[in-house]
Amino acid sequence: MARNPVTVLLGPRQCGKTTLAHQFARSRSRVHIFDLENASDRERLRQPELALGRLRGLVVIDEVQRQPELFTTLRPLSDRSRTPARFLLLGSVSPQLMRGVSETLAGRAGFVELAGFDVEEVPAGRWPELWLRGGFPRSYLARGKAASLEWRRDFITTFLERDIPQLGIRIAAESLRRFWMMVAHYHGQIWKGSELARSLGISERTVRHYLDVLTGAYLIRQLQPWHANVGKRQYKAPKVYVRDSGLLHALLSLESFPALESHPKLGASWEGFALEQILRVAGNRSAYFWGTHAGAELDLVLFPDSRPLGIEFKYHDAPRMTKSMHIALEDLDLERALIVHPGEASYRVHERVEVVPLTVAVERVSKTMRRRR
Repeated sequence: MARNPVTVLLGPRQCGKTTLAHQFARSRSRVHIFDLENASDRERLRQPELALGRLRGLVVIDEVQRQPELFTTLRPLSDRSRTPARFLLLGSVSPQLMRGVSETLAGRAGFVELAGFDVEEVPAGRWPELWLRGGFPRSYLARGKAASLEWRRDFITTFLERDIPQLGIRIAAESLRRFWMMVAHYHGQIWKGSELARSLGISERTVRHYLDVLTGAYLIRQLQPWHANVGKRQYKAPKVYVRDSGLLHALLSLESFPALESHPKLGASWEGFALEQILRVAGNRSAYFWGTHAGAELDLVLFPDSRPLGIEFKYHDAPRMTKSMHIALEDLDLERALIVHPGEASYRVHERVEVVPLTVAVERVSKTMRRRR
């Protein structure tokens, strides 16, 4: 906010954006808050030039995607000399779904992504509960497993039946629910739109639209492939993940750890959870996966500097060096790589490859990114 007249705080619904904005506002002497889910606040902004043009200090506008025409008004207001007001906009969808923000506020706005709790924000040793329940505060802090699961199921229903129509997106709630559940079963796999389209009885173009909508709402991640010059056929389609592990488990009807540990998606669930924790500190801009049609694959490739860092996620107590990792070291010329597992031990399996717990991996990547900045 010190650098930009407009700051856009983005993230899924119920992840804590409003709480953070209100905490930030307490440090300011002059604050004006508008919540566009409130009918009276929407009425106050029916003539935004008059309502916002005379304000000074910090102006917070929550759920701004409900009134995208505000971006046209904010453009001249953000260009005023001495910037008498700074604007903090809160949105539950990406700029691609929030019509007008990218084009209208280009060069004037800074963007910050927020998600739920991560492993650095929960008590030591409590990350398994975070994995099972997910990072949404009300899910993680619920009094019991049943209450947590019920909250997540209600979240899914509310998103499908209320939030999607409010965005002006015309998709039947039951159709999108079926697609979302299908993606949960493909969690951690290469995107195969034609296969999902046949299963759902709809066109591949429609399936792609569904994927983009859920991606834009920060509920699905599309991890893009890295193409190295290795003379081998490499994957071109992204891998797809349900971003919040708690929502994944709700879609798969997994309430407890025994149920999760006996489920075929256990390894994929661990991969997605650990991946999200790493990306919280590494960011999304230089994050990829790598794979060849011959079977070699690396779950995550980061570029903290000129040399790539490879990361593999394994749900094993004592992972070992694999043929796939040997190939990745050679083909991608990796200087170092990590294998992230749910245990507590750290040890080397190769001169350039170390097995580490999740919390250690997050700490290592965080330090690397801070050095780069």
